[in-house]
Amino acid sequence: MPSICFYFEVHQPMRLNKFSVFNIGNKSDYSYFNKQLNKDIFLKVARKCYLPTNNLLLDLIHKYDGKFRISFSLTGTFVEFCEQFIPEVIDSFKELFKTGAVDMIEETYYHSLSSLYDDMDEFEDQVKMHRQMIKRLFNYKPKVFRNTEAIYDNRIAKKVAEMGYKGIITEGTEKILQWRSANYLYKPITTDLKVLLRNYTLSDDVGFRFSAKMWPGHPLTADKYASWMAKSQGDLINLFMDYETFGEHHWTETGIFDFLEHFPGEALKHDHLDFVTVREAIERYETVGEIDVPWAISWADADRDVSTWLGNDMQIACFNELKNIGKKIKETGDPELINTWRRLQTSDHLYYVSTKGLEDGDVHKYFSPYDGPYDGFINYMNILQDFKHKLY
Repeated sequence: MPSICFYFEVHQPMRLNKFSVFNIGNKSDYSYFNKQLNKDIFLKVARKCYLPTNNLLLDLIHKYDGKFRISFSLTGTFVEFCEQFIPEVIDSFKELFKTGAVDMIEETYYHSLSSLYDDMDEFEDQVKMHRQMIKRLFNYKPKVFRNTEAIYDNRIAKKVAEMGYKGIITEGTEKILQWRSANYLYKPITTDLKVLLRNYTLSDDVGFRFSAKMWPGHPLTADKYASWMAKSQGDLINLFMDYETFGEHHWTETGIFDFLEHFPGEALKHDHLDFVTVREAIERYETVGEIDVPWAISWADADRDVSTWLGNDMQIACFNELKNIGKKIKETGDPELINTWRRLQTSDHLYYVSTKGLEDGDVHKYFSPYDGPYDGFINYMNILQDFKHKLY
């Protein structure tokens, strides 16, 4: 009896102002972060995605008496935007959580790449910040962890287990599974943590391909999708995707909300299918084998590794510069400087500097506020250089 595990990443980055080389070191109060752009984008996405999707999910949970179950991870930057611009968005997540059919997942507060630093102290600090935020908002302590963009390796798994989590989410790529199925729980070679693996084919059928008219599966209807679930083998079908899939990446006109409205009912028509949260998944099912992941994987791009953020010399230079000033920043003890440094760690800033081509490149361009990756690199590096000046 396979269970369907729906999980959504809810994230918005703090986009940067245009920062000229002539601004470096001039001691001005020029903000690194573009408040107006961030507000405009957040208001748009809240109207198109967050509020209508939350309302629909709440209706569906009530309609099916809690049998429809879902999980979320909310980044700290997303929550800050909610509290600053539209508090009713976070209120709507609280209403969902109160149903008992919704689980919350923890991650790094700033949706950062801190798990890739040599020293994992910063990673642990940001996870603790996220834990405090979830406690404050929902009075809840999650058991499942999802690193930024599902970045995972043996080292990260060991650290997450040491922090008390019982499960972790990552990508069900053939790089680690080979002939095995993603529709089971596995354990790392380093610990007894349970690993939930994303079924990337079925997830991307909705997340990326839903409105692609040239895709052989188009149009994707709720009954068709449910029939694919019903034919699936294994214990667990992990459907993990960006929350902005609904209404933002795929507009209302594509039929995405109609699809979501009808999918739970179509799935529950199959007696051997049900829905579980991520916590219920690790409590119900046992692991069937081990996975060994010595090099970091993620759910990003076709490569499913960290080349999304560290795939060219520009990205590596920015990453090293950001990482290396961390110790000096923390030594200042200045909360404002530390907060700014952490906001600059958000993975999106390096995502915009990717030079990948083909479909991956098209996705990067869609999200980027820059004309191209080189513009993103220059702007970000200018800010990092100015930030260093503030320390001396």
